[in-house]
Amino acid sequence: MELILASQSPRRKELLGLFGLPFTVRVADIDEAMDLNKQPFDEVARVSRCKAEAVERGADDIVIAADTIVVCEGRVLGKPHDTEDAKRMLSLLSGRDHQVMTGLCVLRDEKAVTATEVTDIHFRELSTAEIDAYVATGEPMDKAGSYGIQGGAALFAEKMVGDYYNVMGLPVCRLWKILHEIAPELI
Repeated sequence: MELILASQSPRRKELLGLFGLPFTVRVADIDEAMDLNKQPFDEVARVSRCKAEAVERGADDIVIAADTIVVCEGRVLGKPHDTEDAKRMLSLLSGRDHQVMTGLCVLRDEKAVTATEVTDIHFRELSTAEIDAYVATGEPMDKAGSYGIQGGAALFAEKMVGDYYNVMGLPVCRLWKILHEIAPELI
């Protein structure tokens, strides 16, 4: 039995490392596009399951896959395409509430457990200079919603309700519960 993380995200690797279990990284090569006519809550779970199913695995291997999005005023914010896109996203989030949604899938044999974790966040008002300076660091460029809560954007979040680690990309408490259900011998 092998534990496989279907993600190249350094944050997800770090967070899965908290479990103290050996794991292998195998990146899922799929189209992560979401159907914007469907609910983001459901779509992010669907994408995570597609990632899990796309990874090569053995009969008793356990695959963990996740996908994270930011939703603000009904708009789904993924990773920015360029610096102007990052600035646009951060301007949208400025002074507003938004949700970080992470779809999570744990796959073993033919059994798949999927879930979506939601964390509510409120950003304080951000000045154009603050947004420009943050984007210039390069930090937003590989993150949903154009920010990393564990980095410079920690200065933006006035209020958070929910799982902090979800905002980083892997809801570790929810994952622990799913692993306990699907592979109790690991935990």
